[in-house]
Amino acid sequence: MHTPVLLNEIIEYLNPQANQNFIDCTFGFGGHSIPILKKTSPNGKLVGIEWDIDAININKEKFKEFDQRIIFVNKNFANLKQIVSDLNFPIHGILLDLGISSYQLDQSTSGFSFQRDELLDMRFNKLDTDLTAEKIINKYSEKELSDIFWKFGEEKYSRQVARMIVQERKKQKITTTKQLVDLISQIIKPKKTKFTKHFIHPATKIFQALRIVVNKELENLRLVLPQAIEILEPRGRLCVISFHSLEDKIVKQFFKQESKNCICPSEFPQCICNHKMSLKIINKKVIMPTFEEIKNNPRSRSAKMRIVEKL
Repeated sequence: MHTPVLLNEIIEYLNPQANQNFIDCTFGFGGHSIPILKKTSPNGKLVGIEWDIDAININKEKFKEFDQRIIFVNKNFANLKQIVSDLNFPIHGILLDLGISSYQLDQSTSGFSFQRDELLDMRFNKLDTDLTAEKIINKYSEKELSDIFWKFGEEKYSRQVARMIVQERKKQKITTTKQLVDLISQIIKPKKTKFTKHFIHPATKIFQALRIVVNKELENLRLVLPQAIEILEPRGRLCVISFHSLEDKIVKQFFKQESKNCICPSEFPQCICNHKMSLKIINKKVIMPTFEEIKNNPRSRSAKMRIVEKL
């Protein structure tokens, strides 16, 4: 149902040991969590945080063999500290896989995929927000749309797409993924990937941008990183996989800042911030999928992994 990205690398760097406890902040369908649970037997626990209630309901049956060692939580990982406040065991490692799951792309009916005709929704959890992709597409100004497509999707045709959307919605309301894809495809053509024979769909970046805005993904990422470091045990590790340059930039900057004793501007003659380093960076160079993994799982092509250890 979902192929976990960089699985071998995650197990290597998180290095789960018998009876240790971990948090998978983006549980999805447990592709990363199963090998962690196996390596932390017999008593290691895992907290699986997942915003999509459908994924949790499916997983409860799948993870019956780990029933006494897994705790499912249907919340946004931005509330990490509150989620773990009632736990009475230490946390030795935390994983954040920021990519959307194959289930959500291939089987969800929330409009994440540009391959099927569905309502433009794109909410991971419909109870947490009223904002949908359909509201953005039909209510936001041409400039606001263009800014979203450029800032969150890095789409170079952002202005042209925004202009066409505004022109089209004067004729009829844009409510489905197919309507939006048809508009985008008039301007953007498929692009061949660097490593495989697969083509990048014209709507990829636009859909990504809408999903990020609807679910406040960048804001949530900024909120969770300091919480993760705070709740980790000393020498515990945080592993983050991002699929977008803006996500990776947030992670990289946070890790860099928290691995320094002083974060004052360089022109200051002496330190006045009193900042203390809280972690060390494990991989100086970002870890990316191998050619073989990309060939077998094209959706992994943009993955970037960074790992830190709490001091």
